[in-house]
Amino acid sequence: MTVVTVFSRHGCHLCDVAVDVLSTMNNELNFEIKKIFIDGNSELEKLYGEQVPVIHIDGVHHDFFKVDPDRFRFSLEKHRQHQ
Repeated sequence: MTVVTVFSRHGCHLCDVAVDVLSTMNNELNFEIKKIFIDGNSELEKLYGEQVPVIHIDGVHHDFFKVDPDRFRFSLEKHRQHQ
């Protein structure tokens, strides 16, 4: 199953919105959502800092700040074609 990872911070409103958007698409597109908080992880904070939420599809960077449903759907389909 495809894993969509959302790198987030505690109290991040944009992160909550991104997870909500992904959740509404999950039934249709069948993927697992994994949320990782970067707070307190110096390596992840250095990588993603203020860009959260950062979205990965099976470990491959997709986007940051928000989830555009059309763009996400296209990227997910493209990713699955190359597996």
